[in-house]
Amino acid sequence: MILPIITALSGVFQSIAGRVSPDKDEQQRIAGELQAAILANSAEIEQAAARVVLAEAQGESWLQRNWRPLTMLSFVGIIINNHVIYPYFALFGLPAVIIEMHPAFWDLIKLGLGGYVVGRSGEKMVKAWKEK
Repeated sequence: MILPIITALSGVFQSIAGRVSPDKDEQQRIAGELQAAILANSAEIEQAAARVVLAEAQGESWLQRNWRPLTMLSFVGIIINNHVIYPYFALFGLPAVIIEMHPAFWDLIKLGLGGYVVGRSGEKMVKAWKEK
């Protein structure tokens, strides 16, 4: 789960490094150290993400428990529209609309799925631990 985060933040790392030093080699070193710091703490970051998803899943509010699955289902709907429904409608000359997606959309899906998988794993581990 941490690799998509690092990929998404690589531009931010370069921007920070550019503000700290005008030297290109120094910028690469700084950006690399930022990435290494996140990788070194990846287990803690993933555990924190799992705790957040677990807290949401155990929340009192229906919306609190289900906002992440609802969001992911919305994304699935857009993907089905753009890659299944639209091509078939277009094949037969029927009117259809493609929903434009920003490139960061895919990163958001990766993060959402990663958070969900980590959270569900954490939820199952807590359940198994409580049963013992």
